[in-house]
Amino acid sequence: MLARLHRAGELTAVWVPDDAQEGLRDLTRAREDMKHLQSQAKQRLCAYLLRYGKCYSGKSNWTQAYYRWLEEQQFRQPVQQIVFREYVDTVKALSKRVDGLDTQLESAASESVFWPVIEGLMALRGVNLLTATTVVAEIGDLKRFASAPQLMASLGLVPSEHSSGATKSRGAITKTGNAHVRRVLVEASWTYRHPARKTAHLQRRAERTSEAVQDIAWRAQKRLCARYRLMEGKGKIVGKTPPSAAQKFYSLVS
Repeated sequence: MLARLHRAGELTAVWVPDDAQEGLRDLTRAREDMKHLQSQAKQRLCAYLLRYGKCYSGKSNWTQAYYRWLEEQQFRQPVQQIVFREYVDTVKALSKRVDGLDTQLESAASESVFWPVIEGLMALRGVNLLTATTVVAEIGDLKRFASAPQLMASLGLVPSEHSSGATKSRGAITKTGNAHVRRVLVEASWTYRHPARKTAHLQRRAERTSEAVQDIAWRAQKRLCARYRLMEGKGKIVGKTPPSAAQKFYSLVS
């Protein structure tokens, strides 16, 4: 049966990552896990402070001013002070681990054979080093997908459908496939809710690539920003479904 299916062209080749890609994937996933632990530690610290009515009056948390404010906090019981210090030290330790993995990720990505693709993806708006490296490490060769809808379907970024006869009912995205790539793509896609423009930071990243890549990135930005405004004008619920980010990645490598 396999021989007949192969002769008929009905078999689809399965992509198998090599050792270099597996190592890069392990690094991005380790960084994601450590970031999750850091977020949990910060939430526990904030909850502990809130329990005793200690609220920071500054503009934003986790800045140098916020850490100076933390050093000034005092509790009535010695054991409470110890617990507080343990929470603070845990946040600082995990932050150092995240920073260390970020440095290692930057070094590993720049030295890998996938760096030209990673650098090209970083020319797109909303795509930093972590996002580009995650896409390349998890998906591999994007050209193995025949179209952008096929890529989106494999990542679970297409709406679910429950149809019966002539009735079609579509719901939330299926969320099948690789959750790591789906998360970074959704985060990247939300940057297109703002008007299309070339910031200085984005322009510096784009200038490292060829003129063709820069042209694709700019056309993708204009198209997706216009699509978001169109969806918003039609009454699409803001915050429910962001514009597709898979199209821009596929167009860059096709």
